[in-house]
Amino acid sequence: MGTAPGRGPSVGRQAVTVVCRGVSKSFGGQDVLDGLDLEVPEGAVVTVLGRSGSGKTTLLRTIAGFERAEAGVVEIDGEVVDSPRRFVPPEKRRVGYVAQEGNLFPHLTVAKNVGFGLSRAERAAGKAEALLEMVGLGGMAQRYPHQLSGGQQQRVALARALAPGPRLVLLDEPFSSLDAGLRSSLRSDVMALLRAQHATTVFVTHDQEEALSVSDFVGIMTSGRLRQFAAPEDLYSRPVDRSVAQFLGEANILTGTATSGWVETPLGAMSLAGGHESVSGPVSVLVRPEQISLHAPGGTAAGRAGATGRVVHREFYGHDCVLLVDVTGGNDPLDGPLRVRCAGRPPAEVGDAVAMSASGEAVAWPSE
Repeated sequence: MGTAPGRGPSVGRQAVTVVCRGVSKSFGGQDVLDGLDLEVPEGAVVTVLGRSGSGKTTLLRTIAGFERAEAGVVEIDGEVVDSPRRFVPPEKRRVGYVAQEGNLFPHLTVAKNVGFGLSRAERAAGKAEALLEMVGLGGMAQRYPHQLSGGQQQRVALARALAPGPRLVLLDEPFSSLDAGLRSSLRSDVMALLRAQHATTVFVTHDQEEALSVSDFVGIMTSGRLRQFAAPEDLYSRPVDRSVAQFLGEANILTGTATSGWVETPLGAMSLAGGHESVSGPVSVLVRPEQISLHAPGGTAAGRAGATGRVVHREFYGHDCVLLVDVTGGNDPLDGPLRVRCAGRPPAEVGDAVAMSASGEAVAWPSE
C-alpha cells in the first residue's frame, strides 16, 4: 500500500466486542445456523473457517443485520442488536461489510463509491480521497470500477466499508477471486491496516492458510455451529477431534495405545499433549507431517522408529517438500501413505526405502 498503516482518517470509536448466543437461522426448512455461540474479543481479528454451505456467510450477514436470527441473541459492544424482542437495522449498527466481489457501483467513480455513505460535509472535506490514500489508491479517485484491477476494487470496497466509522468490520471471503500472489499481498496489507485502525474484525474464508496466518482466533464451522474456537497455534496443535484435525492442515492419523501420559504408535512412543494426558487405552493419534523425520533404514534411529517404508510420491515447494511414504512390514497397518514434510530439498527420491521416527507431543482421542 502506498501509505504507512494507520495514517489517514480513523475508523471511528473504540473497537467493540461481538457476542452470539444460541443463534439459529434456516432457509427453506434447512438449518443454516444451529444454536451458534461466538464471542469476539475487543479489537481482535477472528476468522471463521469452514467448507461451502457451513453457514459462514449467513453468520456474517446476521451480525451485520442483513438477516434476522430466528432464535438467540446477537450483541455488539454489549448492546442487543438482534433477539426475539429487539432488532436494530443494519444502518444503525455501524458495521462495515466487505463482500466477496466488492459490489461497487459501476456507474460511480471510485471517490463517489467511497463517499456514498458520507455526509455532504465529509465529502466536501475530502474524506473519501483521504481514505483512498490510506488504502494505497491515491490519485485514482476519478476512475471507475471497470478501470481497476480486482485487487484495487477490493481496496475501494474496504475504503467504502471504513468510511462511516464502523464499530466492526466484517469480511466475507474478499480475496477469494484473486490470484494467489495478489491475494497474499493484499491480505497482508488489509490486515495491517485494520490492526493499525484498532478495528474488531470478523473474517470468513475457506482458505486454511488465510485463517492461520492473519487471525488472533479461528473458529471451525460445521453444520451451522462452531466446532472449535481457539488461537491458531492451539487449533492446529490441539484440535478437539479427528474431523477438525483433518480439516485444518495435513494430518496423519495413527492407531496407538495410551497410558500414563504416553502413547505408543507405529512411529515409536510419544508424549501426550497437555489436556490429553489422562487418555488411556486404544486411541487415534494425530501426527502432523512436520513431526516425522526420515532416516536411512537399519540405522540407530530406524530401530527407535519402529516403522519403515518406501517413498511413493514427492511434492517440492521450494521452501519445503512433502513425501508420501507407504509403510511396510508393521503389525499395525496404516490408512494409506504417511505424509512427511521436510525443509528444503527432498531428502529421498521416489522408490527409496526409508525409516521414520516422530517427535514432539501427540494429540490422541479414544478409538471409536
